Amino acid sequence: MGVSAPIQARSTPDTAPAIALVEPITTARALRGPFDYLLGEELRGEVEIGSMLVVPFGRRQILGVVVGLSQGSEVPAKKLLEPVRALELGVPADLIALAEWIAAEYCSTFARALGMELPPGAARRLSGRRRRAVAEPRHRPVGISSASPPALSEDQQAALAPLLEALEGRGARQMLLHGVTGSGKTEIYLRAAAAALEQGRGAIILVPEIALTPQIVARFMERFGETVAVLHSRLTPGQRYEQWRRLREGEARVCVGPRSAVFAPISELGLIVLDEEHDSSYKHEGDPRYDARDVAAERASRSGALLLAGSATPRPESSHRMPTLELPRRVDGRPLPPVAVLDMRGQRAGLHPVTAAALASIREHGQKAIVLLNRRGWSNFMSCRSCGRVWSCPECDVALVLHRGGGYVACHHCGHRESTPESCPDCASTSVARHGAGTERLAHDLTAVLDDGDFPIFRLDADVLGSGEAAEPGAVLAEFQAARSGALIGTQMVAKGHDFPDVALGVVLDADATLRFPDFRAEERTFALIAQLAGRAGRGGDGRVLVQTIAPDARAIRHAAQHDSRAFLAEEIERRRALGYPPFGHLIRIVLGAEQAPAARAAAQDLRERLQAPLEHPHGTGPTPQARATLLGPAPLFRLRGRERQVLVVKTTHRREAVAAVGEAVASLAAARDHDGVSFSVDVDPQ
Repeated sequence: MGVSAPIQARSTPDTAPAIALVEPITTARALRGPFDYLLGEELRGEVEIGSMLVVPFGRRQILGVVVGLSQGSEVPAKKLLEPVRALELGVPADLIALAEWIAAEYCSTFARALGMELPPGAARRLSGRRRRAVAEPRHRPVGISSASPPALSEDQQAALAPLLEALEGRGARQMLLHGVTGSGKTEIYLRAAAAALEQGRGAIILVPEIALTPQIVARFMERFGETVAVLHSRLTPGQRYEQWRRLREGEARVCVGPRSAVFAPISELGLIVLDEEHDSSYKHEGDPRYDARDVAAERASRSGALLLAGSATPRPESSHRMPTLELPRRVDGRPLPPVAVLDMRGQRAGLHPVTAAALASIREHGQKAIVLLNRRGWSNFMSCRSCGRVWSCPECDVALVLHRGGGYVACHHCGHRESTPESCPDCASTSVARHGAGTERLAHDLTAVLDDGDFPIFRLDADVLGSGEAAEPGAVLAEFQAARSGALIGTQMVAKGHDFPDVALGVVLDADATLRFPDFRAEERTFALIAQLAGRAGRGGDGRVLVQTIAPDARAIRHAAQHDSRAFLAEEIERRRALGYPPFGHLIRIVLGAEQAPAARAAAQDLRERLQAPLEHPHGTGPTPQARATLLGPAPLFRLRGRERQVLVVKTTHRREAVAAVGEAVASLAAARDHDGVSFSVDVDPQ
């Protein structure tokens, strides 16, 4: 392998580097590049860092990315292979360095990190056209194109001023915009983006789930027109590639999209916005398991850009680390709606009498309501009343959920389905019990009680979207918005940033359900869910919120009912400090999977032995040196998709050293091939 040398300007064929250092795009953990390839006269001087090449690799031709250039190689030239061809529009050079950081930060491989940055459909372009030169991006100032923007409130003006200073190179480079729901955060994003564009710089606007936040996309497109490109998975491959190309060539300078848009190929980046920064969907579930919030912070730092994170319910990590700008009031001057906590202890499951009366009143007055139940399906599980059998997934150690409308029971982990049972296969009893209720049953029951033809019931959850009843969440939301009155029933999707001025009632059912999760973030998530849903009510008039719970005195529920995020954050940060959880400590979760339990256990024990010395070696030279980390496990996890699993957890205050130790141990275990058939999944700061 040669040594990479960054190229400052295009070289002539006579002086251009002769060796390309190429990282093959492969998922194999044991394979580590880059590999040297000899550039022929046709490509010499044309290939640069970030170029995509089709290269011979073993008996195949695969896609590779140029990560460095060199005049020479340790391998004799006669033994080096030449690339087959170059493809068009490679990856920007700054993203190559970012991918290297991601691979190290999340215990993954350089190739996997690079794979997330490639043009959409790059793998299918192996036999495509030759690479073409990238035009110099057009850095012309772009102003506000629209009906003039709305006047800012005093709070908005006060929040915008330090952002404009930061964009001019003065002040903090990371800021948290903590604004109550309806306080006008989006207008601040628009003004900051306009300022970046006027400086000839680009902007990335990240949203949790673009299909659930069509309003923010529409506002950016209305304000900036063709300067905006939208990247998300619901576009066709051709549409995604065209949007990516417009950004790469400088035709578009603002990118709006979900977490993957953090890799948008924008040069001269000036601003990255993280809207609803508290949302867990910013965490990627595949390898590498990156957090788009941290990647955005790293990219902004490398680009000299401003990172602006906004939320009505910010994470304790963000509140602790970033200077905070406050938007404490709604732009229309209306107060936040009053929240009543309804004690369900001693009540039958379902609607509290106060909730039932409130929904009836909404129908009577021709108003709208949003009802949140964060559990989909008809019933949680089914059991035989005679022998106690529970219908479970054959591939996962979980119960199957009843979906009555579709006539099946399903696993919400692997997707396994069976027809709804009419009798027990073990004892032939027809006495089958259904336990609990989800959004499907709730919508059915409310339709029977409330829908008289003038008060439709809308439902928004993953089952509706996957059934073909609606092409996308936006279709359901548009129908609800257009209706004169009605109720929107759904999972957490109904609480994500929607702006419906005519919603007069918000309801949260089983509000304490998330508190029962074995997760140190359980209280944070419960608070955010209630506060976000409460923010959907009373935007255009009077409104109120009802919260049903069997834990009315729980800290998260009490503070959410009082709209007191400051008090909740202060208490939560102190709790995290005492327990050593983020932002004062870090967790690394390693899951090992195999077809047989003994294989998973053996690999997990081997990994523990490899980790024990580097992690538990004392840190510091004082009289009471501290161990670098605490290593927990291995312990069994429930079977998932037919694979037995074991988990180890590292808890540390020395993140960099722990991540490096885990990455090295996992790589060495994979390379040793002592545990063939065992998969490794590393999750740094798991959600």
